[in-house]
Amino acid sequence: MLKLQDYWRERSAKQKAILAAAFAIAFASIIGLSWLAGRPNMAMLYAGLDPQQSGEVMAAVEKSGVPYQIRGDSIWVEASQRDALRMTLAGEGLPSNGGTGYEILDGMSGFGTTSQMFDAAYWRAKEGELARTILAVPNIKTARVHLAVPTARGYRREAQPSASVTLTTNGSSISRAQAKALKFLISSGVPGMSPDRVSVIDSERGVVASSDDLGAEDRQAEMKRNVERILEAHVGPGNAIVELNMDVVTESELVTEQRYDPEQRALISQEIEESADQSSNQQSGAVTAASNLPEKQQDSGDQSRSQRSENRQRSNFEVSRTTREVNRQPGATRRLTVAVLVNGVTRANAEGTAELVPRDEAELQSLRELVASATGFDEGRGDAITVKSLPFATLSDEGTLASQGGLLSQLDLNGLIKIALIGVFALLLVFFLLRPVLRARAAESRAALDDSRPPAPTNAAENATMPPLSPAVAEIDYSPTLDEGDPVTRLKELMKSRKDESLKVLSGWIEKREDPA
Repeated sequence: MLKLQDYWRERSAKQKAILAAAFAIAFASIIGLSWLAGRPNMAMLYAGLDPQQSGEVMAAVEKSGVPYQIRGDSIWVEASQRDALRMTLAGEGLPSNGGTGYEILDGMSGFGTTSQMFDAAYWRAKEGELARTILAVPNIKTARVHLAVPTARGYRREAQPSASVTLTTNGSSISRAQAKALKFLISSGVPGMSPDRVSVIDSERGVVASSDDLGAEDRQAEMKRNVERILEAHVGPGNAIVELNMDVVTESELVTEQRYDPEQRALISQEIEESADQSSNQQSGAVTAASNLPEKQQDSGDQSRSQRSENRQRSNFEVSRTTREVNRQPGATRRLTVAVLVNGVTRANAEGTAELVPRDEAELQSLRELVASATGFDEGRGDAITVKSLPFATLSDEGTLASQGGLLSQLDLNGLIKIALIGVFALLLVFFLLRPVLRARAAESRAALDDSRPPAPTNAAENATMPPLSPAVAEIDYSPTLDEGDPVTRLKELMKSRKDESLKVLSGWIEKREDPA
């Protein structure tokens, strides 16, 4: 402690100020790092909530006594209590899922409520209930349902209702199967609504098409994945490259075609008429008494008879005619082309070394049939499939491997950074505080070493005439970095750096020399 005091007295005012500032900075840094290290590790509780939901959650967190922070639109709490707090809030129904449901109708009374008001409240409650049901899906954070249900008034033509749902996920995308299920869910909850009248919108990725409403790009990507999955099962992953081009119809087209076949005819109707006409004419003589006698043979007199028969048959035939009407909507496949490149197989050549060679034609034909079945190949439509086997370019043995998680991946990075900063500042503090002490000890050891050395031979006259140093003269501190081999050079450097002390020493020597004289 005395050495530190002596060292502090020997320092100049500037050096004292620098030491004090360095000590203050180091002390403040250690205090700040200790405060940061002692702070609780915060974790996000909820984010992206509505203002009303955020207020309810904050009120519940304050009641629980858990320390929390507000960072933008997110609420942060202590990491060790986050999971327990989430369970507690979930038991209280916080944050509230979706909007208000059928409880809207509970506050409506029969007095002063018109039919328009009741209809508006009913559809608003329906939207809230549907949103609550959609939020039951694990990867959906928020949902908003809009229903457009026309009202039948007077002679207005009845329009079909429609709906749209806007979703916000936790990072994962809405699949086509989920979009189709949501369409059926909403359409089933509204009378007269069909699933194709419902639009599912992802807040980050736009409109989500179901499997029945796939666009050209989506169908092309799905077909490509199917082909790759089939080929990789045989040739292995990475040994098949599939490129698919689908030409789709972009305009609406209605084609009507009629064909007549003169070689074929069809009987449409047949009519048959039959008529018969029969007539007779007889003239008798005068009536006498003899004509009344039975034994008397009657005289036939003049007779004439006529009979006519007629048959008619009418058949109606029509030439065979074929009528075909084709309605082509946008999105229909016009032509499909598929190109498949398959890697070769490893076989031994004549020299006995392994090399890649193309696959057999029979194997390629089998692969082509698989591709044709997977893509819905139609030769009449002009589709084309090309399957070739060529050796791929060989890759280098040194590749990029995925890093395996080790010990560092399991440690807390923030904790390591805090520990490293505390260690650095502790070393700086030790360096600034102990450096003067170490320098003083080094100077003392160097002085003791100089005293232990034998004195250099000098003339007796010089020893007799050189007086001892006066105790009033301050001790000259010299830098250990000077050249210690030449005493003369060292003395010159000391005299240049300490002019005042050198003058005092020389004046003391001169006074001592004058006294004996």
